[in-house]
Amino acid sequence: MERLESLIRSIPDFPKKGILFRDITTLLKDPEGLRLAIDALLELFHDRDVDLVASIEARGLILGAPLAYLLGVGFVPVRKCGKLPARTAREEYELEYGTDAVEIHVDAIKTGQRVLVVDDLLATGGTALATCRVIEKLGGRIVGVAFLVELPDLGGREKLAGYDVESLVAFKGE
Repeated sequence: MERLESLIRSIPDFPKKGILFRDITTLLKDPEGLRLAIDALLELFHDRDVDLVASIEARGLILGAPLAYLLGVGFVPVRKCGKLPARTAREEYELEYGTDAVEIHVDAIKTGQRVLVVDDLLATGGTALATCRVIEKLGGRIVGVAFLVELPDLGGREKLAGYDVESLVAFKGE
């Protein structure tokens, strides 16, 4: 995974002072890097009996759709509120100051379907946990939660305790 890590650009003080932003756009534009990332995720979950891949807006969608294609399963987008056209289920989560929410179409998941959740980054885990909860509300079963990048110092893995969490690259605090 050193190759993947080397393709991720670090930008200090973005989006605000004191934050070291991990920019995956440099990995995504590299054909070998993108292929390595998708293939590594496929390797982790190819034998898990997945029915659907659900990916979180926005960068998670970039990883989840090709992974679903390679797994031969359906793809479900998890969006910010107000972005989906049909009836949705919603789950709120806590932010540093306030709350936010994710939505999914109510007909996107059938009871008992095995769902792999994919996103680009695991930080505090709030968005991923809300995604798992809304999927479970609709009757889905979470088979795993996968990330390209994990920031372990922010405690997201702990927030997702009870789920099978996988990440390809971990950046310790700096």
